Amino acid sequence: AYLHPSFIPRRDDRFDYTRPVDGSDPATDWKGLTPLGETPHVIDPAVGWVFNSNDAPWNAAGSQSPRRADFPRYMDTAGENARGVHELRLLTGARGWTLQSLRAAGFDSWLPAFTRLIPTLAAAYDRLGADDPRRARLAGPIAVLRAWDRRWGADSVATSLAVLWGERLWDKAGAGSDPSQLARIERMAGATSDEDKLAALAGACDELTAGFGTWRTPWGQINRFQRLDDSIAPRFSDAAPSLAVPFTYSRWGSLASFAARRYPGTVKRYGDSGNSFVAVVEFGPRVRAVAVTAGGESGDPASPHFADEAGRYASGALREVYFWPDQLVGHTERTYRPEE
Repeated sequence: AYLHPSFIPRRDDRFDYTRPVDGSDPATDWKGLTPLGETPHVIDPAVGWVFNSNDAPWNAAGSQSPRRADFPRYMDTAGENARGVHELRLLTGARGWTLQSLRAAGFDSWLPAFTRLIPTLAAAYDRLGADDPRRARLAGPIAVLRAWDRRWGADSVATSLAVLWGERLWDKAGAGSDPSQLARIERMAGATSDEDKLAALAGACDELTAGFGTWRTPWGQINRFQRLDDSIAPRFSDAAPSLAVPFTYSRWGSLASFAARRYPGTVKRYGDSGNSFVAVVEFGPRVRAVAVTAGGESGDPASPHFADEAGRYASGALREVYFWPDQLVGHTERTYRPEE
């Protein structure tokens, strides 16, 4: 089932609630709560699947999704995103899902945002004059991006170039009148100039060269998982061990999401948000599941389970979840009785 968030005030649909509204106008006041039956929802659709990626509900079940026209505008203030584009491609027409195939889909490496964006960058480069110095300077990075299959990977130089380039162009495109991520990607493609696109690529190359000695830096050398201690506000250090994470963050359509950035004193990027817990569950007479937690199950740095799931998290090798007593055999470190 897809169930829309259940606490939704009734509002006057004349106003755009993605923007500030005039609180002195009584028309902007709440008018009670929306009954659950009047919210967008899908239960057991014939297509055999539902999804949501923090986006609008209008594609939640493909052709059997709620219709946008049937609901007030304020039912959706997120809009579409590239993750939804990715999920629709994987789910449409698909049947017979298993634990293994759904896990594989969750770590599918396609980045749909760059499928849309990279051709516009290549076209901007092709329009450069024959004697423009940027033609020689950017020839190598452009060749790498042209040949790229638009899939993330720890060994991928193209992923490094695309993400650092995309970040700069994302800022250039701005929020715009439509705040959705997919609309912003469209502005990046169509509303930014050739100069914007090429300057962003030059800036990405400069950042990579300054930090790593070359623009030909694989993504895994940049994008890192690290868990040093149990502090509430995490700290990171390039001098301490860390682990390469091959996937990117959700903005570009990655289903496996890892949002990393530089911290004071670091050149590498360290993740502090994204997929913190991943699970695939099969219901039936005997529930089965596989899952992974970012880092480990323990918050004690002295525990062997403080970061023992980091490798599984990065590779997508989800662990079996032990629901049944027979599954615990050979996997129990200690037992106790609460009453003793």
